[in-house]
Amino acid sequence: MQKTTASLKPAEVEKKWIVVDAQDAVVGRLASFIAMRLRGKHRPDYTPHVDCGDFVVVINADKVKFTGRKLDQKIYYRHTGHPGGVKQITAGKQLAGRFPERVLEKAVERMLPKESPLARAQMTHLRIYNAGEHPHEAQSPEPIAFASLNAKNTRSN
Repeated sequence: MQKTTASLKPAEVEKKWIVVDAQDAVVGRLASFIAMRLRGKHRPDYTPHVDCGDFVVVINADKVKFTGRKLDQKIYYRHTGHPGGVKQITAGKQLAGRFPERVLEKAVERMLPKESPLARAQMTHLRIYNAGEHPHEAQSPEPIAFASLNAKNTRSN
């Protein structure tokens, strides 16, 4: 029996690669799952100050779903840097626009710790693709069946 808590060291971390198919997945549920895997909270040896999470590859990110009326009512804000330069776009327009993967990227980013170098490093381990294929086959990622984990994880409409 140990009297001290075992703390994971950065050299001892073994990172895995996982693939998640986002087709018909609910954005918030998928983002919380991805954030948990990026931080490493699924591991029994999780250490808060060490980057012990996995690399996550998301495919079909443009086919995610929102519940309720969020497509029309959820608004993303950004600022151009000039006076009066606040721009806004709804979630529906963002998904139908040029960069639909930003919806999922922002959702995951906002579930990680704020303004920390560790969170920025963990965000670099997230790869999001709109197509059904990805260029990370050499890492032999393990597919995760996110839709089958819970019936509420997917929407059909």
